Amino acid sequence: MTALTLGDLARALGGEVLGDAQTRVENVATLESADNRAIAFLMHERFLAQLHASRAGAVILATRHRDATALPRIACANPHAYFARVAALLHPTPLPAPGVHALASVHAGATLEPNASVGPYAVIGDGARIGEGAVIGAHAYVGVGATVGARTRLWPGVVLYHGCRVGERCQLHSGVVVGADGFGNAWEQGDDGGHWLKVPQVGRAIIGDDVEIGANTTVDRGAIEDTVIEQGVRLDNLIMIAHNVRVGAHTAIAACTGIAGSTRIGKRCRIGGAVGISGHLTITDDVEIGGKTMITKSITKAGSYSGSYPFEDTRLWRRNAVQIRHLDELVQQVKQLEKRLAQLERKGA
Repeated sequence: MTALTLGDLARALGGEVLGDAQTRVENVATLESADNRAIAFLMHERFLAQLHASRAGAVILATRHRDATALPRIACANPHAYFARVAALLHPTPLPAPGVHALASVHAGATLEPNASVGPYAVIGDGARIGEGAVIGAHAYVGVGATVGARTRLWPGVVLYHGCRVGERCQLHSGVVVGADGFGNAWEQGDDGGHWLKVPQVGRAIIGDDVEIGANTTVDRGAIEDTVIEQGVRLDNLIMIAHNVRVGAHTAIAACTGIAGSTRIGKRCRIGGAVGISGHLTITDDVEIGGKTMITKSITKAGSYSGSYPFEDTRLWRRNAVQIRHLDELVQQVKQLEKRLAQLERKGA
């Protein structure tokens, strides 16, 4: 555990120190659980009561709240982001020693840059490239011709298929699979009544820089063109991204969401948990989608979208869904009719 003073933090991250700049903190905590060795943060006015009762050694708060407590504190523009950076400084993730473990299998045709680390039972294929300072965890697999960028970490059990690429400073958590075949099948009629014929998936999966992918999430390779996850994307656990999908930079997607093939998602989108997105759609930049929403047509205007509807007979559901789309129009028409009826009643009286 690392101990730093508020002055150290301000020099590294900016912000205004109020109170004793020599106050030392060792860890981060909530306002409620913090002790005098911890630094907490105030995110919103509704937590001011917790701030007043807090035993934290120091606090991070917004500039507008700089006088809300007498505790040693750092005032800044974005307390949540500042807190994240402080947490990274105080709680650095332990890194294994550089080098290849004796129980790892690294093909002679692979390239490992200096200070890379390869854990036990990891497999690195022919022509694969492992960047400087990258960490390949135990039992991870990097396929033939695949690339792992500098300072990227594949946690134990990650699978990166042949020809796929992960950029720099990424985190892929255990169970992630990048580059498995997309769900490509063609129906072929035959004497047996018909059967499925596998369509070879010849594209790649490309992961940009500074991407984090949660445990057991899958990113399929492209059928012909590549599947692409752009810079700074955040993918939660248990997400399924199908072939030829493109996810724009700095988009965040919560757990259990499924995205069907060839859909394009814009930049800076926020997609809630258990969302279903149909294939061959386009979602523009800066869209927010509420949890458990089903997206069946493209979204061309930035904004917030939500919707869920209990299951029923499919034909009835479809008829009702059409009516629900026009519900606001119907309500306005009813209001106009009521107003007109009231006018007629007054004339009749």
